Amino acid sequence: MFDLAILGGGPGGYVAAGRAGAAGLSVVLFEKRELGGVCLNEGCVPTKTLLYSAKVYDYTRHADRYGVSVDASAIDFGAIFKRKEKVVKKLVGGIRLQMKGAQVEVVKGEAFITGRGAEGFSITCGEASYNARNLLICTGSEAAVPPIPGLREGLGAAVVTNREILSLSEQPQELVVIGGGVIGMEFASFFNSIGTKVTVVEMLPKILGPLDDEISAMLQAQYEKKGVEFHLGCKVVAVEGNEVVYEDKEGNTCRAHGDKILVSVGRRANFEGLGLENIGVELALNPAGRPYGIKVDEYMRTNVPGVYAAGDVTGFSMLAHTASREGEVAIANILGQKDHMRYNAIPGVVYTNPEVAGVGVTEAEAAQKGLDYTVLKLPMAYSGRFVAENERGEGICKVIVGKQHHEVLGVHMLGNPCSEMIHSACIAIEQEMTVEQLKEVVFPHPTVSEILKETLFTLK
Repeated sequence: MFDLAILGGGPGGYVAAGRAGAAGLSVVLFEKRELGGVCLNEGCVPTKTLLYSAKVYDYTRHADRYGVSVDASAIDFGAIFKRKEKVVKKLVGGIRLQMKGAQVEVVKGEAFITGRGAEGFSITCGEASYNARNLLICTGSEAAVPPIPGLREGLGAAVVTNREILSLSEQPQELVVIGGGVIGMEFASFFNSIGTKVTVVEMLPKILGPLDDEISAMLQAQYEKKGVEFHLGCKVVAVEGNEVVYEDKEGNTCRAHGDKILVSVGRRANFEGLGLENIGVELALNPAGRPYGIKVDEYMRTNVPGVYAAGDVTGFSMLAHTASREGEVAIANILGQKDHMRYNAIPGVVYTNPEVAGVGVTEAEAAQKGLDYTVLKLPMAYSGRFVAENERGEGICKVIVGKQHHEVLGVHMLGNPCSEMIHSACIAIEQEMTVEQLKEVVFPHPTVSEILKETLFTLK
C-alpha cells in the first residue's frame, strides 16, 4: 500500500513525486513513455534546444554587426537534432536520479484505475496491481488534430505534430504551419532561421491569440521582414497531399505548399482510458457540454476524496510551470498543509527570436473587464544592456496599472532576454505591489531587466 500513486511523469507528476517523497510519503509514479513527459521529451526542452542553435546561427550570420567576422557559417541539421537528443537524455536521467533520491518507485507503463476499496484505490499496470491511499492524476495532453479532410490521413507522411517534427531526419525546404499560437510560432522561428520557407495559416486575425495585441503585431512584423508568410483570418478546409487548402478573408480558396505541414492548433487533455469512471471522477464541461478535462478546485481536489489532478489534464492552464505548481499544491493538501492555486500571476513565454513574455492582464483584457487602468510603455532601447547586445533589435515593455491605486495588473515584453526577466513582474503581481513599491526595488545595472523599472517612471 502506497501513500500516493501518481499517473503521469511530466512536470506536474515528477515535481509532485519529488515533493511527496521528500516529505516522507511512499510514492509510486507511473509513466508510459519517458520521465519528463511531453515538456521534456516532445515540447519545452527539445524545442528550446533547437531554438538556441538557431539563435547561435543567427548571431554568426550577423556577427559583423558586432565587429566580428565569421567565415562560412552553416547549418548542420543532423548535428542540431543530435544535440537535442543528448540534452533530453541528460535531463531525463537527472529526473530519474531525483526520483531515486526521493525514494519514489517509478513504473514504466500505462496505469489504469480499477476501483476503490476500504483502504484506498486500486491500480493495474501491465500484469501488476498496486494500491494507494491517494491518487494524483497528471496525464497531460496531446496535440489536437481537428477533423479537417485529409489532415488525419496525412499524419506520418506530410502532416506532423510537435512530436513527429522533432524527429525529422532532413530539413524541409518549405514548411506550412497550421496555427499561429505559441508552438506554431516557435517552430516557425526555428525553421525560418535555418533557411526553410515558412508559411503560417491562422484562423484568428492575429498570431499568439491571448497575448498582448501590440506585441503580437510587432513580432509578426519582424518575422515578415525575415521572410515568414502569414495568412491570418483564414480557415483551413482541407489538406491534399503536401498542400493546405484554406479560405482567405474574402472567401477565396487558396493553397499553400509544404514539404511538411505542422498542425499546431492547440492541445487536448488526456483524461480518457484512465478508469476515472470506475471511481466517479467528474469532468469539466465546456459551454457546449463537452468534457475538456478533469474538474478540480483551487486545492487541486476532484469531487472524489483522496483524488487530485494537476497539469494539462485539467484542461485549464496548459503550461509546464503551471503543472509543477499545481502538483506542489496537491501534495501540500495531501500533507494537510494550507496551500491553493492562484492563476493571476502565471507567466507566458514565447521563445522566438526576439522572445515574448507576459504576465497578468493584457490591455485588451483590462478593457474587456471594465478595469480603470492606464498603460505605461517604453522601447527596449531605453536599456543600455539591450542596445549593447541586440544590434538593430526592436522591443517594448508594457505595464498595465490600476489608475486609482497604481497596482501592477500586467506586464508584457518583447525583446531578448525577457523570458529571464518576467519573474520579477510575476512577484509584483502575486504580492499585489504598487508602482511606488516596485520603484523602490534596486535593479542591477546594467541589465535589460532595468527596463521594467524605467517604464514605471513614465507614470504621471
